[in-house]
Amino acid sequence: MATAPTLSELLDTARVVSIPTRTRFRGISEREAVIFTGPQGASEFSPFLEYDDAESARWLAAAMEFGWERPPLPHRKAIAVNATVPAVPAGAVPEILARFPGCRTAKVKVAERGQALADDVARVQAVREALGPDGAVRVDANGGWTVAEAFAALARLAPFGLEYAEQPCASVAELAELRTLLASAGIAVRIAADESVRKAEDPLAVARAGAADLIVAKAQPLGGIAGALRIIKEARLPVIVSSALDTSVGISMGLHLAAALPNHLLAGACGLGTVALLEGDVAVAPLIPVDGKLPLTRPTLDSAAIDRFAAPPERTRWWRDRIERCYEALDPVGLPS
Repeated sequence: MATAPTLSELLDTARVVSIPTRTRFRGISEREAVIFTGPQGASEFSPFLEYDDAESARWLAAAMEFGWERPPLPHRKAIAVNATVPAVPAGAVPEILARFPGCRTAKVKVAERGQALADDVARVQAVREALGPDGAVRVDANGGWTVAEAFAALARLAPFGLEYAEQPCASVAELAELRTLLASAGIAVRIAADESVRKAEDPLAVARAGAADLIVAKAQPLGGIAGALRIIKEARLPVIVSSALDTSVGISMGLHLAAALPNHLLAGACGLGTVALLEGDVAVAPLIPVDGKLPLTRPTLDSAAIDRFAAPPERTRWWRDRIERCYEALDPVGLPS
């Protein structure tokens, strides 16, 4: 990184926000994030609370890169995005989809703790009925199934015409086994790897094992746009770019990653419309889909909104301490180049 910020420079611009979610998502009802202002514009640091410092340091490296380095040249000026349907009752699906105007692809959360397969089937069926036969439906289990559970679930869900199943099982070996079982049974559901790429010590293991048909790439967890592009190039698999329930600032980072991908690698609508799941945002013009797309842009920060969603002092201290620890965790490897 040519102009890497010092820790003091990071902390001087850091604003911690806490934004309520419209629906409980990933077990949380408040999304906390740190917003920095660098020479290239606003940047975001928002690893989930349970992530340790070593993993979270990659998210900090991404924030530093996006705020202090120019992104790569884009191949497109707008990105098609999917709707994201949390693990809500089937009756709530139309309300959720209405937040994603024009989106013809939907990713549906399944394998939620405390729910049954019947809940997943009803939710996916409701999405298929809402989108009609021409819409694309994906499911995301976040590694919540065993191989046997995933096989049984996807056998039930496949008749709804799934585009793919994202991270149905936790490990690379399980994904490979499931992919073989599905093929042997004639169940035409592709497998996408998310956590097996972004949370893995070896993000290319899934490609070498033939455990997935495509990968899901997220800029923050992979250490930034440049790091994500290196992994994508080596994996040689089609890619969907996604987010981690970011504010518009983090979404912009994902948009720049998606825009930098050559046409033959970008596999479809990206999971970058999730600002619609938040009760507010930090941008003057929040990145909400219009006609199913988002423009490639860097948002202008809304100072009034940042003040309105400012985290309590104790949470601000917690995040500033986390920034310090993660900054130290970048050494002795050093800052990304």
